[in-house]
Amino acid sequence: MHPIKLCCRFDRIVLTVSFTIGGHRFRLDDTICERDPMVLFKRKASAGEDKVETIEDLAHIEEKYKESTLTVGILLIAGVAFIYFACIFVGTVGLSPGVVINVWLGNETWGHTYIVEYIRMPRIACAAIVGAGLSVAGMAMQALFKNPLASPSILGISNGAAFGAALAMVYGVGFGLGMYNVSIMAFIFCFVTIFLVYMLATTRHGTPTVLLLLAGVAVGAFFGGCTSALQYLTESDALRDVVYWMMGSFSRCGWTEFKIGLITVGIGVAMIALCAKELNLLSLGEQQAKSLGVNVVRVRYMILIGTAMCVGGCVAISGTIGFVGLIIPHIFRSLCGPNHKYLTPICILGGAIFLMLIDAVCRVGGEMPIGVITSLIGAPFFVYILRKKKTDFW
Repeated sequence: MHPIKLCCRFDRIVLTVSFTIGGHRFRLDDTICERDPMVLFKRKASAGEDKVETIEDLAHIEEKYKESTLTVGILLIAGVAFIYFACIFVGTVGLSPGVVINVWLGNETWGHTYIVEYIRMPRIACAAIVGAGLSVAGMAMQALFKNPLASPSILGISNGAAFGAALAMVYGVGFGLGMYNVSIMAFIFCFVTIFLVYMLATTRHGTPTVLLLLAGVAVGAFFGGCTSALQYLTESDALRDVVYWMMGSFSRCGWTEFKIGLITVGIGVAMIALCAKELNLLSLGEQQAKSLGVNVVRVRYMILIGTAMCVGGCVAISGTIGFVGLIIPHIFRSLCGPNHKYLTPICILGGAIFLMLIDAVCRVGGEMPIGVITSLIGAPFFVYILRKKKTDFW
C-alpha cells in the first residue's frame, strides 16, 4: 500500500496518508477539494463554532477555554458549599443560621436537631448526588451518540429502572431486603434494559449506533407501557405513592438513600470519567478514533454500564427526574468547551447545584414534585436546542 494516495471521488478529492508507528498502521483521510461550492461555504460559515474534526482542533479548543474552565470550576466549588448550607434554612419550618449552628454544636432541642440532621441535610445531599449523576450520564450520552438531544432516557434506561422500582413499591417484588428492594429492582431493570437494547441492536457486523438508538426507543416505550399498565391495575393508596414517586421527589430521602446513591452514582461517574480521553477522540468519528487506537466497543460498554449505574442509583432514591441530563451538559459545554477531561467534573458540580436549587424551590410552601419544575425549565430548553441545531440534522 502506497504511503500517500490521491483519490478522486464524484464530489470531492481525498488525500490519504498511511504510516506505521511502533508496528501499528495509521491512516488519515483529508478532503482537499470539493466540487460543491456550498460545502466550502458551510465549512467557512461554521469556522467560528467549536467543530472537532482533528486532534489539532481538540488542542485548540482546550487552550481556548482554559481560563474560563478554571474560573467556572472555582465558582462551582464555592457554589456547592454555599448553596448546600443555604438550602438547610429553606422549608415549611423556617430555621435561622443561629439555630443551625447551635444544632451542629449540640446546643439545640431534639426537634430542630432532627429537622436539620435527619431530614434536610441528607435530602440536600441526595439532591446533589442525583444532579451530578444525571448530568454526567447526559454528557456521556451526548458524546457517545454525537447527538445534542441525547439523554439517559434515550436508551430506555430511565423507563426500565422506573418499572423495576414500581414493581417493588406496588407488589413488594424483590429479595426480601425491605427498604433496599426498590433500589435493587431499579438496578436490575437498568441492566435488563441495557441487555435487551444490545441484543436487539447487535448484528453480525457489530452494533451500529443507529440501531442502538432505535432499540433504546423501542425498549423504553415497552417499559413505559408496562409502568402505565401497573398504575392502572394498582389500588388507590399504592397508586398515589407510585404516581408521586414517578414525578421525582427527595421527601423520603435519608442518610441510607444517600449512601446508596453515593456508592452507585460514584461508581458510574468514575467509569465515565475514565473514558474522558476516548470520548474526546470519538468526537472525531468512530473510524478515526479506531485508527488512533481507541477500542470503540470497550468504550461503549464502559459508558453504557456507567450510565446505567448513575441512572439506576438516581431513580432508586428519587424517582424519575427529566431534562437534567440535557440542560446541564449544554450550559457548561458552552462555557468550558467540549473537552470531557474537564467537562466531567464541571457537570458534577453544576448538576449538584442545579438540583439543590430546584429542591429548595419545591420545598417552599409545600412539596411540589421535582419533575414538575425540571420539565417546565427543560421543555423550552429542548425546543431552543432543537431550533438552534436543526440545520445539523437530516
